[in-house]
Amino acid sequence: MRHVLRARHALAAALAVFIALALWPAAAAGHGRQVTVMTRNVFVGTDLGPVFAAQSFPELVGATTTAFLEVQATRFPERAQALADEIAATRPDVVGLQEAMLIRTDAPADGAATPAETVAWDYLEILLAALAARGLDYEPAAVVVNADGPELPTALGFDVRATDRDVILVNRDRRPRLKVSNGQAANFAARVTLPTIAGPVQLPRGWAAVDLKLRGQRFRVVNTHLEAFSAAVQVAQASELLAGPAATALPTLLIGDFNSRPDGSGTPTYGLLRGAGFADAWAVVHPGDPGLTCCWETHLLSPVPPFDERIDLVLFRGRFRALAAEIVGEDPVADRTPSGLFHSDHAGVVAKLRLGR
Repeated sequence: MRHVLRARHALAAALAVFIALALWPAAAAGHGRQVTVMTRNVFVGTDLGPVFAAQSFPELVGATTTAFLEVQATRFPERAQALADEIAATRPDVVGLQEAMLIRTDAPADGAATPAETVAWDYLEILLAALAARGLDYEPAAVVVNADGPELPTALGFDVRATDRDVILVNRDRRPRLKVSNGQAANFAARVTLPTIAGPVQLPRGWAAVDLKLRGQRFRVVNTHLEAFSAAVQVAQASELLAGPAATALPTLLIGDFNSRPDGSGTPTYGLLRGAGFADAWAVVHPGDPGLTCCWETHLLSPVPPFDERIDLVLFRGRFRALAAEIVGEDPVADRTPSGLFHSDHAGVVAKLRLGR
């Protein structure tokens, strides 16, 4: 009898080992399909409203000059170091950037006669260099060019031209097996048109998207920055997202600055996206927590962040499960550059999700 019991125990132990070994690849694959994403509005560094609102040529020159000097004073190269530290600390697989500006000048000031081609600040290249200095290899997988120009005069002896871009960065070091394909970018047909002293000026916004494959499972990431100054245009842009890059059977992440509040106090866009089957990673992980992300004042020097809304979102649909979410760059004391600047007028959101169930 004792021999029989020993045999049964040995058989049971062997069976347990066999089952564990058989299930291990699936468990390992499940763990390996965790993906971390960040959305980060890095902030142009000024309020461009007065430029478009100028009612005379001297007023336009003054407003453009002020805007350029404010961008200079808010020191994106310095802020990029802090943003790179955020990315280094959280190591997202994918980063969605908004307001990744390209600002160029042309001297002497001659209007449109000579194009502005001298780069004053390329926010994307500055941030990539800061990441590389930390040993991080992020590559732009998709870039959309939004509002571009027009070239405007300053009182500083040169013209200036600002180009707005949204970018998807993919971490090549963190996920060497993260396969990238099908990079896409487009502007929305719906856009705001502003009356200016030079005539009507359209301000296009857009989206960038990329398909990724992780351990055999494909998914899509879409990054966008929706309209802030017209609810009707914003809703139309969200509808274009749903009919465009989000119209896929792939598990999908929508990340970005949506300019729409989850509490319903602003535009109906958030509800439209939720109604299309998208869940909100922050709301899933932190139910009842407002998770405010916006907005600091233009000069980024206030002692207390006047955040009063959550508009920076990580939304997901399909075979995703939200595991964690955190806000970065929101601490009014710790999140300062050496000269006392806040990292951006927004905080960032980092979410960890599991792909596949």
